[in-house]
Amino acid sequence: MRTAYHEQLDQLSQQLGEMCGLAGAAMERATQALLQADLVLAEQVISDHEQIVAMSARAEEAAFVLLALQAPVAGDLRAIVSSIQIVADVDRMGALALHVAKIARRRHPHHALPEEVNGYFAEMGRLAVELGNSAQEVLVTRDPEKAARIGDEDDAMDDLHRHLFTVLMDREWKHGVAAAVDVTLLGRFYERFADHAVEVARRVIFQVTGHHPDVEDVPAAR
Repeated sequence: MRTAYHEQLDQLSQQLGEMCGLAGAAMERATQALLQADLVLAEQVISDHEQIVAMSARAEEAAFVLLALQAPVAGDLRAIVSSIQIVADVDRMGALALHVAKIARRRHPHHALPEEVNGYFAEMGRLAVELGNSAQEVLVTRDPEKAARIGDEDDAMDDLHRHLFTVLMDREWKHGVAAAVDVTLLGRFYERFADHAVEVARRVIFQVTGHHPDVEDVPAAR
């Protein structure tokens, strides 16, 4: 029975990893839609989001079934409770990619971004995909050292996010309030996506070691 239980727990980790991969792929397509004003890609992200929602529901249900039927204790209990929390983080990552796609769709056929900030968002999109892939790998391998290194990728995202504000606050900004609002929101979406990926890694470290990483080193996602 315990063997079957651990197999189910491994399957849950695999499922969570697959969800991370889907969230990263969604953000990659959403970024392309944003930079290219591509309505087809934006619509694909929006329609595909239901797959992440459905997987989130199934993963959460599987975790609660394990919790209810197996009465886990110690490390097993820690693994299941953390998995339930990870479901929420990954679901949010998918939702943030959805928000990016919706802004691209709303501004179509025009570009949502002024050309001068395209480079920022191209790099933020690249980092978001890397973070999604890294979180997926960590969930599958349960490697705490790899999980701890995800924070370095998040630092690069935070730097880009801060630099965006210097562009927005520059008196040479000529693109009006609507564009400034879009850039502010989009920057926030990418920054939060990264934070949720880091939070996934942080929870995996807790699952494996029983210790939380230092709070000051890993930002809590909201």
